[in-house]
Formats: sequence, structure tokens, C-alpha cells
Amino acid sequence: MIKQPAYLKKGDKIAIVCPAKKLTRSIAYAITVLEGWGLEVVLGKTVNAAHHQFAGDDTLRAQDLQFFLDDPEIKAIIAGRGGYGTVRIIDDLDFTAFKAQPKWIVGFSDITVLLSHLLAELNTQSLHAQMPYTFDTATPESLESLRQALFGESISYACSSEKLPNRSGEAEGVLIGGNLTLLVMVEGSASEMDYTNKILFIEDVGEHEYAIDRMMRMLKRSGKLANLKGLIVGAFNEVETEDIPFGASPEQVIWETVKEYDYPVCFNFPTGHIDDNKAMILGKIVQLSITTKTATLI
Repeated sequence: MIKQPAYLKKGDKIAIVCPAKKLTRSIAYAITVLEGWGLEVVLGKTVNAAHHQFAGDDTLRAQDLQFFLDDPEIKAIIAGRGGYGTVRIIDDLDFTAFKAQPKWIVGFSDITVLLSHLLAELNTQSLHAQMPYTFDTATPESLESLRQALFGESISYACSSEKLPNRSGEAEGVLIGGNLTLLVMVEGSASEMDYTNKILFIEDVGEHEYAIDRMMRMLKRSGKLANLKGLIVGAFNEVETEDIPFGASPEQVIWETVKEYDYPVCFNFPTGHIDDNKAMILGKIVQLSITTKTATLI
């Protein structure tokens, strides 16, 4: 049974840490929002640290995250931002105290490494959702979805496909996923999730079409895509242009990779490096309902 951390309540302490890239602008707005939810916000040392592109060197970033993993008063940890760097510290973390008292870990992008590890190694739910660095531009709906997820309120999403027709169908299963590049990167490691009979969501930013094609084919060749219950395709934005066009959009590339299977597939779902990045609970049993033009996730 996948463990669910305790939901938050007003007055709880939460921590903001930066396990990857350094902050390059203020997160004061995010702190105000979180405090407005009735939470006490504690800032880690990495919030104001810098070491080249990182929020402090590997030692500081690992120690900072470790401190809040171990602190029983901290009920949730939110990554300040993504970027790159979590993989450099993941194996230095001790999850002994966390296993005894699981808490919500929140983030997306590079934080996919940590979220995947929590499910693969610790069988614990986590949250793929907006981070303080993105609060300023986030839609009110995406921030509200994070609040609802943290406080245990029911959440459901509906969207329409604007890029490709969906493949219709119904599915129920455990939700897994995150940033495609990071999901591929943890393959073969202790942080690799089990894809069998799962509902997978994927997203990415700033990649070439050929790179997306390469990653999808790697997942296919490794057997990851054959036994899914459903596939949710989020935002694939800021695609790098090439002198010689690849000839297919990211969505077309993904469809080409999975079209032989029979599980439902939806496109244009509000998850990823977009303002409307809705909270997705990894490890939660969800219901997915898809028509050719719409998708609902509960």
C-alpha cells in the first residue's frame, strides 16, 4: 500500500529549500500566499545560497534538505525551484526519519528526481505542483489545486485537446510521472518508478523534437510504455527550433510511439512548465476519463 503523508492543517510549519538551481528572484509573493493559507513558512539556508548555478554546493543542499526531512515539526517541504542538481544529492539523503513520519514533498521539473525516488524507494505519495519560483506567474487555479492537495480537499481536472485527437477510454490506476527528461535520466537507478498498470503523465520544456522522440523510444524499448493503463500528455513547450525541421511536433512524436497500444491517451493536459500547472499527486489512485476532445482526471 502506497503511504499518504498527513494532510496539512492551519498552523502547520512547512519548509522551502532549494535542492537544485539557485533562486534568481524574490519568492516573497509565494511566502505571502502560503502564509495566507494559514501555514508557518520556514526558509532553508539554500534559499539565499549560491554556488555557480546551484543553490549552494552539493553538501549544503543535501544538508539543508536533510535537516527538514528529519525535523518532526515540518509537515511539508516545497522545493523553491527546479533547474538542475537534485540528482547530485539524492544518494546522500537519509530517509530513516522520513519513513517513520512521511511528509509532503512538492516540486516539479528537476524535482521529478526526488518525487520519483519517494515512490520507487519509499512507496510514498508526493506532489508535482507549482513551486515558489513560479508562484508569481501561476494561475490562481493552479495555486488553489496545490492548496487543495496539501489540505486533503478533493480535486478534479477537465481539459480539452487542441493539438491532436485523444484516444478515448476509461482507466483507473496509480498516477506516476513528471518531467520526461528526468524520468528517463533515473532509469536503471534506485529512483526508477514501476510503470506497470500505472497512469503516466509526462511533460517537458526546451527540448528538440528529436530529443523527445529519442526519450520516448527509449521508454518504449525498455518496456515502460506497453503496460500502462493510460497516458496523460502535458505541456511540451519552448521547443528548440532546428535548421532542418524534424517533421513532427512533440505531440505527434509521442502519439507515434504509443499508437499501437490500446490504453486511453490525452493531450494538452494542464501540467508542466506552464502558468496553469495543476497539482498532480504521485502515488494516488485516480480515475481518468477521455473522449476524442476532452479529458477528466479525478
